[in-house]
Amino acid sequence: MKHLFIILLIVLNLSNKMNGQEQKWFDESISFDERADLLIKAMTLEEKTAQFLNEAPAIPRLGIPEYNWWSEALHGIARNGKATIFPQGIAMGATFNPELIEDMTTAISNEARAKFKIAQSIGNKGLYAGLTYWSPNVNIFRDPRWGRGQETYGEDPFLTSKIGVAYVKGLQGNDSKYFKATACAKHYAVHSGPEESRHHFNATPSKLDLYETYLPAFEALVKKGNVQGIMGAYNAVYGDPSCSSEFLLDELLKKQWGFDGYIVSDCGALGDILKGHKKANTVEEAAAMALKAGVNLNCGGVYKSLKSAIDKKLITEALVDERLKQLFLIRFKLGFFDKVESNPFNAVTSEVINSEAHKNLARKIAQQSIVLLKNKNNVLPLKKDIKTLYVTGPFSSSNNILIANYYGMSANLVTVLEGVTDKVSLGTSLNYRQGVLPFNKNLNPLNWAPKVAGQVEATIVVVGISNEIESEEVDAIASEHKGDRIDLKLPQSQIDYVKELCQYKKGPIILVLGTGSPVSLEELEPLVDAVVCMWYPGEQGGNAVADVLFGDVAPSGHLPITFPKNVKQLPDFDDYSMKGRTYKYMTKEPLYPFGFGLSYTSSAFSNLTSNLQKVKKGDDVTISVDVKNNGAVDFEEVVQAYLVPANVADYLPMYSLKGFKRIALKAGETKKTSFNFKTEDLKQINLEGEKVWMKGDYKIIISNALPSKRSIELGSAKPIETFIKLK
Repeated sequence: MKHLFIILLIVLNLSNKMNGQEQKWFDESISFDERADLLIKAMTLEEKTAQFLNEAPAIPRLGIPEYNWWSEALHGIARNGKATIFPQGIAMGATFNPELIEDMTTAISNEARAKFKIAQSIGNKGLYAGLTYWSPNVNIFRDPRWGRGQETYGEDPFLTSKIGVAYVKGLQGNDSKYFKATACAKHYAVHSGPEESRHHFNATPSKLDLYETYLPAFEALVKKGNVQGIMGAYNAVYGDPSCSSEFLLDELLKKQWGFDGYIVSDCGALGDILKGHKKANTVEEAAAMALKAGVNLNCGGVYKSLKSAIDKKLITEALVDERLKQLFLIRFKLGFFDKVESNPFNAVTSEVINSEAHKNLARKIAQQSIVLLKNKNNVLPLKKDIKTLYVTGPFSSSNNILIANYYGMSANLVTVLEGVTDKVSLGTSLNYRQGVLPFNKNLNPLNWAPKVAGQVEATIVVVGISNEIESEEVDAIASEHKGDRIDLKLPQSQIDYVKELCQYKKGPIILVLGTGSPVSLEELEPLVDAVVCMWYPGEQGGNAVADVLFGDVAPSGHLPITFPKNVKQLPDFDDYSMKGRTYKYMTKEPLYPFGFGLSYTSSAFSNLTSNLQKVKKGDDVTISVDVKNNGAVDFEEVVQAYLVPANVADYLPMYSLKGFKRIALKAGETKKTSFNFKTEDLKQINLEGEKVWMKGDYKIIISNALPSKRSIELGSAKPIETFIKLK
């Protein structure tokens, strides 16, 4: 009995020591770095390796709760119940308003904190219920056929960088100690379709294209946004799978850019090292390759073999400790192991979730994203007291066209039909018929719907492609091409229906386009009187469209991507060379140029001045210009600044967006605005991928669209320019 008592005392003593040890990583007086080291030191190898999956299990003896790393917030908290649904990423790009996007992600992260607190209180620690969001998507929309291009901010690296950095700052918060939530930039680094081959294709861009086009946004989010997560893509780059590329993950991301967050694989991407790319012979080899390159977290099951990889001496426990530390540092910085009152973000309450303020913000973003592409004879805006009006089309009463992909749930979805109904006079005879199926011909050959256009003062027809046609390969249920498109046209049923409406029309036909990517309107543009691109506008989309159509808000969105006339203007989809792509390198005349967008008034540029004409390294160039609102309508103009090489290297981009500003102008008002360019802004990428000072003559052009002949033909302001010489 005496011996049993002694043994019990020894056990209790050891237990107390362990409890004391536990307290050390919960001790808020020491640094997160020290706390992470203490925690990892106390873990067994089996406990460590289990933490490398997105479903990280609890370690009860150490007081560590379970955590699922996978959450989504592309344009609002996704797949996790009630939340505000903001416009899709491509629509954010069309706002040219980073400050507004930072307001949006501040709202999203407030909702995130409130929802996380509630989820924890009911024991929901599962998928999509965390605070580590695998957003934003800052891939370049290289080819308009890519189904996931809708998630991006468009085709331009500069615009993508500005919007992306703003997204990260708002989501992660500005506290000096804690993150409100964490963002994750995806899909690093050269990834933009085709969806069908994403698990095995190998991208081999030139060094010029890599550093000019594909990398800048990721670099900006690391250096200027302090993004805490990076997601490696499925595909290979230069022969190495993105998630086992030491060049991408170690040399570039960590050593050159100084990234100190965590790297996660796209879901199933580590399995592609073995099966898709065939770069490993065993699952242990695939796990070892990814861990050595720098991947901290596996969305998938390959890292279940980490212990076996150690046993086979493919990796060391020391490397496991190093990679694991980054994961726990994220959790410490989110405040998961601190007192509730220590973290200011825990004070956010449930009232913010889908609040009136957030709904208004969603509406404002949608308003600023809507692009007016055509307005023949100024048929828009419509009068609210119009006597007769017809709303029709496959997406006029559709919620799907609002929410895009990666969406949350909201009871406040407003369709275009609902927005218009709420806007017009109670005395207006408003008629509605869907008229046509979205993707197939009507089964019934009898259809009265087109004839209604002959009985009304105006017809609003809402067409588009929706998430069922373009999306990720696993989501696009109406796509025959795994979410990509082989051409850029609307479904034939919709084309035919709009043509019928135009045959019967009495008043103007206003075509409202719901899309996440460029659509070829060659057949329809000459027939309709107005074209309004609403993108996938979020839960308040119908209200925002009505605000614009009836003149409560003047349209101010601008295209973040070129709209080609047709698919024949594009290079091969799987060709990752930028030759012939985007406004920078496309020599063919597009349907609608990058940066283009009309309004209910026009602007004019004058009095362009530059503080320098001859510029040396280290000089700052300041350009000032007067911007005038020529009309009688208040609006917001997006002033764009482009750098154009005059006689430098022939491989440089024809145009490069170097600055933009959204300015509010009262009717008839003139404002002066300026752009400041530093040495880094004026450098160019050479054929070796180096950012260098290239001497020669350049133009700086100020405009409100790509400064091209086509833009002016479509109604853009006449650009104004000045010359500078880099010495």
